[in-house]
Amino acid sequence: MATKGQILDMTPVGMKFTVLQASADTLGKSLDLHWELLPGCNMKDPLVHVHPHAIETYQVLEGDMEFFIHDRWIAASQGDHLSVPKGVTHCFRNPTDQIVRVFNTHQPALKMENYFEDVCKVLDKVTDQRRNRFRMNLRTVLYMSVLMNNYRSEIIAKSPPDVAIKGLGWVAKVFGLQY
Repeated sequence: MATKGQILDMTPVGMKFTVLQASADTLGKSLDLHWELLPGCNMKDPLVHVHPHAIETYQVLEGDMEFFIHDRWIAASQGDHLSVPKGVTHCFRNPTDQIVRVFNTHQPALKMENYFEDVCKVLDKVTDQRRNRFRMNLRTVLYMSVLMNNYRSEIIAKSPPDVAIKGLGWVAKVFGLQY
């Protein structure tokens, strides 16, 4: 379980989150994070997803970024606030050459902090530590599919399609892959 001040380092995929308030701090009402998105974050293959039981909000604190909400990209700059209702398809990216800083909340918290901690574990397994290089390959996809299937109440992929995530997660479990 995450704790206030904990850093969730996902640098290999261009992100670093700091926990401002964990679920325990808000009695489960929210998970509050400070994000740093590195230049080019999520430009190639952003995870388009929904949160079936939570509202996600964003406040851009510094920089320019883009959000995909419903079916279109929206530019956002410092001071902009966005809210994504439960079940709405979305993702984000940093198309600039500057770090973007964002205040983010998930309401209620559910197990999102556990999801982010487990993403870090998967990244540790699949990142070439000598080069700090992340590669999206079949092994990575299998690990991520197991992860996504473990958090279906928190997050469901739309692209790649959920049916593919379910199937690949099943295959990974048959072969004993765990993170």
